[in-house]
Amino acid sequence: MHEKNHLHGTHPDVIKRLKRADGHLQNVIEMMGSGRECSEIAQQLHAVEKAISAAKKLLIHDHLDNCLADVAKTPKDFGAAVANFKDITKYL
Repeated sequence: MHEKNHLHGTHPDVIKRLKRADGHLQNVIEMMGSGRECSEIAQQLHAVEKAISAAKKLLIHDHLDNCLADVAKTPKDFGAAVANFKDITKYL
């Protein structure tokens, strides 16, 4: 499933979340370079994790709603749908 133009309606929101995570990560790097307190750095790292986790969750839900639904349009496609679902669950 490596289509060149594989865009869904939620992808702009995923991109926005990833940019937010990138901003938090850049802040962490600057904080470390300037000798900020470890607790402040840890708080920003937590924000990076949360932003990436939210982006991943949205992307996986989008995949289930769009890609998996396309695979399972007929009963004979059930096996392919299950395999597709198992493949994405390794990222949960």
